[in-house]
Amino acid sequence: MKDYQLFLFDMDGTLVNSEPLKGQAIAKACAVYGAKVDYHHYQEVMGQNWGIVTQFFFDKANISPDINEFNQIFKKRYQALLLQALQLTPGALQYLTYLQLQGRTCGLVTSAAKWMVNDILQALNLTAMFEVIITKEDVSKHKPDPAAYLLALNKLSMSPNNTVIFEDSFAGISAGIASGCDVIAIQHEFNINNNLSVASKVISDFRELIL
Repeated sequence: MKDYQLFLFDMDGTLVNSEPLKGQAIAKACAVYGAKVDYHHYQEVMGQNWGIVTQFFFDKANISPDINEFNQIFKKRYQALLLQALQLTPGALQYLTYLQLQGRTCGLVTSAAKWMVNDILQALNLTAMFEVIITKEDVSKHKPDPAAYLLALNKLSMSPNNTVIFEDSFAGISAGIASGCDVIAIQHEFNINNNLSVASKVISDFRELIL
């Protein structure tokens, strides 16, 4: 693999198995409003901004809840699921540790809200692994727009030519490519509806990258 200096990671589905948990939490929140919706529908919108995701589910469930109220209901159910079933992607901790020992710079770039990022990173003791963390609140445009990745590059004064991005959704891969960086896709059971073919490489276990 190319001798990259900066390694930028998406969070949901890339470093942790939170994508199906997020889908389940959205479905559980919809159920509070009397609507039954399959959480697998989240596979169709994963990686996109929260407004698109929630409206997609509201349309499927035929509900029109107050978004602030819905978000609070979702938050409680998502936090409960994270406590029960949160896991790292295979090889993620080993790879991050390997990069740290190699003196490489790592950053986290996600469309998730700051509270989600804090909950997950603290639960897995990963916060110190990243020199920059970009969340939903840090940019006004979200994946597939490259704004979040461009902000990370700017904060770290790094060139796209020396940077590789890890993503698991078509929206995320598109954002990474638009930023001028190389992109490696993470394949898992929940992103089967996402086109990963435009990535430079597809893996399912980070240990594949450890020399």
